Amino acid sequence: MVDRAEIKPAARNAVIAVIMLGMLLAALDQTIVATALPTIVSDLGGGGHLSWVVTSYLLAETIMTALVGKFGDLYGRKPAFLASVALFMAGSFLCGWADSMTWLIAARAVQGLGAGGLMVTSSAVIADVVPLSERGKYQGVIGALFGVSTVIGPLLGGLFVDHLSWRWAFYVNLPLGVVVLVVGALALPGVRTAGRPRIDYPGILLIGLAATGLTLVTSWGGVEYDWTSPTILWMAAGSVVALALFVRVEQRAAEPMLPMRLFRSPVFAVCSVLSFVVGFAMLGGVTFLPTYLQYVHGASATRSGLEMLPLVIGLLIASVVTGNVIGKTGRYRVFPLVGSTLMVAGMLLLSLLDENTAFWQASSYMLVLGLGVGMCMPVPVVVVQSTSSYEDLGVATSGVSFLRTLGSSFGVAIFGTIYAGNLPDNLADAIPPGVDPRAASNVQALHALPDQLKAPIIAAYADTLQGVFLAAAPVAAVAFVVALFLREVPLRDTARAAASGNNGVGESFAVPQSTASSQELEKLIALIVRKEDRDPTPQVLAASGLPLSHAQAWLVVKVFRQSVRDGDATLQRLADETQVPAGMFEPVARQLMAKGLLTEADDHYRFTPEGTEAFTRLVASWRNWLRAKLVDWDCDDREFTEAVDRVAAELVTTGRALADRRPTRV
Repeated sequence: MVDRAEIKPAARNAVIAVIMLGMLLAALDQTIVATALPTIVSDLGGGGHLSWVVTSYLLAETIMTALVGKFGDLYGRKPAFLASVALFMAGSFLCGWADSMTWLIAARAVQGLGAGGLMVTSSAVIADVVPLSERGKYQGVIGALFGVSTVIGPLLGGLFVDHLSWRWAFYVNLPLGVVVLVVGALALPGVRTAGRPRIDYPGILLIGLAATGLTLVTSWGGVEYDWTSPTILWMAAGSVVALALFVRVEQRAAEPMLPMRLFRSPVFAVCSVLSFVVGFAMLGGVTFLPTYLQYVHGASATRSGLEMLPLVIGLLIASVVTGNVIGKTGRYRVFPLVGSTLMVAGMLLLSLLDENTAFWQASSYMLVLGLGVGMCMPVPVVVVQSTSSYEDLGVATSGVSFLRTLGSSFGVAIFGTIYAGNLPDNLADAIPPGVDPRAASNVQALHALPDQLKAPIIAAYADTLQGVFLAAAPVAAVAFVVALFLREVPLRDTARAAASGNNGVGESFAVPQSTASSQELEKLIALIVRKEDRDPTPQVLAASGLPLSHAQAWLVVKVFRQSVRDGDATLQRLADETQVPAGMFEPVARQLMAKGLLTEADDHYRFTPEGTEAFTRLVASWRNWLRAKLVDWDCDDREFTEAVDRVAAELVTTGRALADRRPTRV
């Protein structure tokens, strides 16, 4: 683990800035292509494969998240992060250079691999360089970042299409990626964990094959091949076999990516299905609404991005409000019930969209769907964090996120299958004699036709998309049925803290991350520390029985850190670290010497036995405060106790209250 005290504030700020930029790039590319897809189809053709431009990215991103965290532990965070940036840039360049839909889909998969690596390694690096007491603030920023990217992604995609080219939706990543690569190479610390993690290669391979195979079956069935064709039947059978083998492998793996024992819990099983269905509905709607807005309404790419704002804003508002209400009340069951009802209503309303639908009507329909999805999104993670044992905290949290992302992949694929299966027949009957069929697939060419010629073609698109949204309504209804089985259980304070504010949004939108339970616990504790209404330091100092002021306790901590690292402490090293003149510390140092806690020789300070005891009591007091905050965990597991002790030691050496106190406050 890197010593955070050795990282200067300027270097830390550079690291955080470059990490946030990298995460923003990866988050944006989940949605930036949505408004560009109709133009991409107009340029490259292959409208039947439209959904795979999104699906290939999501699948590759999901698979990479299960691997890259372990690679970072093995080879270091910095090489893993830089390799992810390079992979993302290569994928972006290939996407922009694509001259066929097949090429674009393959390039999107490469880009997705890089994006998955960026997401996971970025979070790990932030944990390495940011003190736990400040981490909750950055978790909130990350949550806001994911929310903002969901809003501006479709809009940016439209702007690039209208004013440059759809290729710039990918090329824009290159100059920004260069900045991330250069600053990351210069500023990132080299960190590698002491242990050697065990990677569940067979499990990752099998779930990747099963997910890809089933997605291909849903994409190709009835479009590329008949549902009863040997290709579809063999692929479906192979995918089911891979899924069965995955279950068997996970039962025996030393460190499974998704332990099967989790599904013995009815709460986890319900949350998993709910998370899958919510991901299905969200990405399906975001992907195909621009097609309606551009082909049927004749909106430009930019305008279609703006017209989708009711959906995205409704989703964000509902997600934030739901998270805050859950955080304050601890009640959550009503939200997926109401939210899934709104999802069904939203899909049914979207199935009414046609060429005559007014903008305000379409906006209200999108808003209903967005509110429904947003009310459901925060619930699965919060409930799982409250019901999982400490041993399963990391894999259970990442598991529901993993299933949400898989749901998104299947949702886009199935939406795309229905769209690609019905559109050719509808267009064949709608294209008037003498009209070039290629004009029907090109947005600009279509709307350049005379009204009497384009009207039946527009109606064909509207009919096709109505069928897409209507078919999605029963899937949303499954979410309501599943939510009926969701039990209301008391929520842990840590999970309630995670539900509130922007972090709830981040957990809802972020890709799955395979993290250890200790890392997940640290994230939750960071939010508790952040949400403290009052500075806990006076309470902690009083409980310790130490006659120390804030400033004196602060200096005790700093001397201890330097002594552990260098054998003793000097005020000049402390001044270099904190950017505060050394003379500011001298009065407090003399006070500690007068109390018999420090000795000084040639400006070098050491602890006396009494000073060492004082520090030990300070750590113990922080540990007791922390355990009181975690009392609802009711866990005597040795690993849990050790994790709490590590966090307590970190809080006392980097605590918000202590670190923020300047020694002038005597």
